Amino acid sequence: MEIIKTGVKDDIGFPVLKKVGEPEPVTLPEEDPAAVRERYEPARFALEAASGGKNTLLFDDLGRPSVMVRIPMFLWSDVLEGAPKEPCSAFVAGGKVLDSIYISKYMNVIEYGRGYSLPGRDPAHTLTIDEAREACAAKGRGWHLLTNAEWCALMHWSVKNGTVPRGNASFGGEPDRPWDRGVLSIQRRGRGLEEEMRTLTGTGPDRWNHDGGPWGVSDLAGNVWDWVSGFRTVDGELQFIPDNDSAMNVDEGPESPLWRAVLQDGSFVPPGTPGTLKYDGTVPGTDSPEDVGIRGGYRLNTRMEFPNYTGNEADTAHRAYGWCFFKTLAPAEGVEVPPLLYRLGAMPLPDGYQDSSVFFLRNYGERTAARGGSWFDGAFGGIWELYLRETRAFIYPDIGFRAAWAEV
Repeated sequence: MEIIKTGVKDDIGFPVLKKVGEPEPVTLPEEDPAAVRERYEPARFALEAASGGKNTLLFDDLGRPSVMVRIPMFLWSDVLEGAPKEPCSAFVAGGKVLDSIYISKYMNVIEYGRGYSLPGRDPAHTLTIDEAREACAAKGRGWHLLTNAEWCALMHWSVKNGTVPRGNASFGGEPDRPWDRGVLSIQRRGRGLEEEMRTLTGTGPDRWNHDGGPWGVSDLAGNVWDWVSGFRTVDGELQFIPDNDSAMNVDEGPESPLWRAVLQDGSFVPPGTPGTLKYDGTVPGTDSPEDVGIRGGYRLNTRMEFPNYTGNEADTAHRAYGWCFFKTLAPAEGVEVPPLLYRLGAMPLPDGYQDSSVFFLRNYGERTAARGGSWFDGAFGGIWELYLRETRAFIYPDIGFRAAWAEV
């Protein structure tokens, strides 16, 4: 499959890319999976012994390993003041409470059509969210694309423990600590819009890990965006796959009946139910067919008063857009924010952690979710950064993925 430039540039000036043709067929290795796994068993033992069980190697259906971080179950009340003493959503799948989940330590690469968490690699990129989901699900039972619920578990845990990670948000390093750097995957020195300044997986300092130590999940902030499953918007309406059911690789297609919208009381209801919560603009949009910015930010509302784009073009992939600091998201007058939206990273904590992370949105059409920012976000990049601006066909060299595993 060939990646081409469409001749169109987006609002920042990046060329819009698309894929044409048929994908290359996946050729699987002929080795016996059990024999492959046996080769790596000594490395698994050594990693678990060195990390005290915090890291391990998990094997897929080909017997090939990924370096994974074990996250033990915790309660919402453990990480959020006033939250119920219930398991964090990341640990509930199919009605079952999970003892642990396992998150790829590193942004994934793709080999044999599958995603692998391996150190010192150029992370996979320029793939759609559906391609990322397929690369994870192909690994076998329990493997799945990192879910929004799992991302938020790491995010809230890091805030509670005072280990909010930094990362490659400034062309290979941190914007305010340029000496804290990773190894560039492509040895370039420019800072142009089309420069690719990814760093090799795990080559940054320990403070780029979610726990601030050597055994944490790396590169959650900056480097390349993480596609996350289980969260999208449709015409501004917030929609989720409840709990961590997304970890079971359920249908998350455009017409899936499993998506649920949210009411002010925090209950899940079918999309389109009257009174569901939406990301509404704060100023009128435009009918211009150009890719133009709408200033003014967003608010949480029960009706859509100000969509960014009001025209009638059939293709709405790159029309009007908007952004604001995530911490400035607030409810419209008379609208209540259910605690559920704080837990799922859809609204800023009312009296908690604040940073300069940015919220990107087009509040019309279907928009899939990515989190964490990329290498050119500067001081704005961070784990609260949320990207709901593109369709599920979107690709670019600054967006990738990581797999997770759960016993589902």
